[in-house]
Amino acid sequence: MVNYAQSRAYTDGKETVPNQTSSSQRLISALQKISSKQYEQVHAQAIEMIQVNVNDPVAYCLLATIAAEFGNHSKAVELFDRAAKIEPQNAYFQAYLGRALTTIGNQQAAKSAADKAASLINSDAHLADTIGVIYSRTGFHENAVPFFEKAVKLNPTPANFHYNLAASQQFLGYFEAAEKAYFETLNRDPNAYRAWSSIVGLKRQTSEHNYLSELISLFETLVNDEDASLHLGHAIAKTMEDLERYEDSFEWLQKAKRLKLNESESKAFSYSRLFEAAKSTANGAFNTAAIESDPAPIFIIGLPRTGTTLVDRILSSHSDVTAAGELNIFPGLIKQVAETASNMVMDADTFIASKAFSEQALDRIGHNYIKAAAELSRGADRFTDKMPLNFFYAGLIHKALPNARIIALRRGAMDSCLSNYRQLLTVQHSYYHYTYDLNETAKFYRQFDQLMSHWRANLPANRFIEVAYEDIVHDQENQTRRLLEFCGLEWQPSCMRFHENKAPVSTASSVQVRQPLYSGSIGRWQRYGDKLDGLKQALGTLAK
Repeated sequence: MVNYAQSRAYTDGKETVPNQTSSSQRLISALQKISSKQYEQVHAQAIEMIQVNVNDPVAYCLLATIAAEFGNHSKAVELFDRAAKIEPQNAYFQAYLGRALTTIGNQQAAKSAADKAASLINSDAHLADTIGVIYSRTGFHENAVPFFEKAVKLNPTPANFHYNLAASQQFLGYFEAAEKAYFETLNRDPNAYRAWSSIVGLKRQTSEHNYLSELISLFETLVNDEDASLHLGHAIAKTMEDLERYEDSFEWLQKAKRLKLNESESKAFSYSRLFEAAKSTANGAFNTAAIESDPAPIFIIGLPRTGTTLVDRILSSHSDVTAAGELNIFPGLIKQVAETASNMVMDADTFIASKAFSEQALDRIGHNYIKAAAELSRGADRFTDKMPLNFFYAGLIHKALPNARIIALRRGAMDSCLSNYRQLLTVQHSYYHYTYDLNETAKFYRQFDQLMSHWRANLPANRFIEVAYEDIVHDQENQTRRLLEFCGLEWQPSCMRFHENKAPVSTASSVQVRQPLYSGSIGRWQRYGDKLDGLKQALGTLAK
C-alpha cells in the first residue's frame, strides 16, 4: 500500500541525471539512455559489465533502474541493494535504494538509506532532490526541505525541484513559501498541472482572485491526458465550489474523471470480495495475552475525508503522542507472511491466507510492527498510525497488537460519498477507483458500513470505537475527552488547540487542519441539489 490520502506525488525529474562521480561516466551516460527509453541497449551494456566484473555496482544500479521503469519494484530494490552493498560509500546507490524502497512501502528502510545518502552527499542537485523525495515520502518533511532547497540553489532550472520543495513546505504549514515555490514551478513549466492543482488548494478562491481562465485553457489543451484532466478538473471544480457554483462544480468533477472512469472499468477491482475476505479475519479466538511492556499504537481508520486527519491532530497534540503518519508497515507485514502471489499488498487472497496464521506468527507481526515503526514515530512510546484503509485490517490488528487502540471515523453517508468523490486521491493505484463514479462510491460506502458493523460486533469495546465527525465538530471537548480516555491518556487542554500542532500533515487536509473547527462542511451535499439524487437513491436507507 501507499500513502493514499496524499493526492500530490513528488516528482523524480527524469530530465536530470547525476553529475560526474567516482562511479565514472558509465552511470551518467547509461541513465541518459534509460531516460530516452533505450532499455535493451542499456540492459545489454549492464550484462557485459557484470561479465567483466561481477561486483560492478554500476551494472546493478542500471538493471535496477530498468526494473523500476517496468514496474518490477521488488526486483529494483534487490538490485539497488546489491549496488549499495558493493559500494556503500556511494551516495547515489544509497539514494536510489531509498527511493525504490518507498515504492514498495518499506518506509523504515527507506529512511535509513536516505540518512546514509545524506551523510555522503556532495554538491549534486539531482542527488539532493532524490534524498529530499525519500524524506518526504517517509513523512520527514522537516528533513526534506533543506535538501530540496539545496537542489534549487544548485540548479534552479528543473521545475520538479521547485514543486517538490513546495509540497513539503505545504505539509509543514509554510503556505506562503509553498505558494511561491509552486509559482516558481509554473515559471519553468506552465503546463505543470499538479502545481496548478496545489495552488488552488492552498486557499479559498474568490470572484476577484481565481485562475479559472488559465485552468480551463490548460484543461482543454491537455484534455486527453488522464492525470492532467483529473488534477485540472478537480481544481476547476474546487474553484466553482468556492464561488458557490455547485452545479458547475459537479459537472467539472464528471469531466475530470471521464478518462479515468473508462480506464477503471477496464481494470475492475473486486471490492466485494475484498470486504468479505476482510470480515473473515475476525473469525476465531483473539489473542488477549497482550504484552504490557509493548507500546500501544493508536490506529485511526476510516474513509478518506471523514475526519481521520482531524482526530490524528487532536491526539498528537498530546505531549505523550506522536503522529507517525500514514504507515504502510502493517499491511506489508501481513503480505510478507501470507506470501500470496499477487503484486498487490492488499487483496482478498492475502486476507484469506492470513486466517491460517498461527498465534506465534501474529505475535511476530506485532513485534515487527513496533520495531519498524520506532524511527518513523520519532521514538515515541505512543503514536498514531493514520492509514485510512487500515479499516480492512482491524481484525488482524487486534490479533497481532492486542493493546492497540483502533478508532474508526464515521461521517454522514451523503457527505462521506461526496467528499470521496470530490477529492482527488492517488492516481497510481486501483484501491480508490471507486471514487471515479458516484454509484460505485455509494456501493463502496455500503460495504464499508457493513464492515464497521462487523468489527463493532466482534472486537472488544475497549479496543475499537467509532467516532462521528459531526459529534467532534458540535461537541469538541466531550469527544476529545472520550478519545483520550479510550487511549488511556490524561486530559491535556492542548488537544483542544489541535490547529496549533506544528507536526507535518501529508494529506489532503494539510490546510484545513491548521484552522480551528468549523461546521461548514457538514451537510455540504445539500448544496448540490438534484445533482446528487442518484447518490441518494444508491445509498437507500443510509442516505443522510
